[in-house]
Parts: sequence; C-alpha cells; structure tokens
Amino acid sequence: MPDEQPSRDPFDGEAQAEWGVLNLLIDPHEQRPRSVEEIVRDSRDRVAAFDAIDRLYGAGLIHRTSDDFVFATRAAIRFSQIVG
Repeated sequence: MPDEQPSRDPFDGEAQAEWGVLNLLIDPHEQRPRSVEEIVRDSRDRVAAFDAIDRLYGAGLIHRTSDDFVFATRAAIRFSQIVG
C-alpha cells in the first residue's frame, strides 16, 4: 500500500489556530488584552480565529470581557513559562 496517504487529523488546523491565538496572548513582551477584532484582522482565516477564541475561552485558557477583549488566564501564562 505505498500509494496510501496518512489520514489527516481533523484537529490539526484547529490546534494550530488555537496555538497561534494563545501565543499572541501569552507573549511576555506584549502581554496585554487584545480586541477580538484585532486578532481576527491579523489572522489569515477569520472563521478559524473566531473559532479558536471560542474554544480557548471554553477551555478556560483565556478571559473574554463584555466589550470583546481577550487575555490569557494565569494558568495559560504559567503553562507557557513551564514549557519554555
């Protein structure tokens, strides 16, 4: 079966989008709340960015304010410090 392609993990793209948003929010040099629109505008895929923000919020890794700003939770920041 040399022609067989490895199956693609459907969560690869989602995880990549989430990691991109989270990295932006945990950057130690620019750690600040960011507007959802700013993150979406800077991304290559608007839908993926919105979905990543929703998933990160649902997982408890980011906070979201009523005026649509997001920032990393203390747990997310600490995790990034541990893993380097």
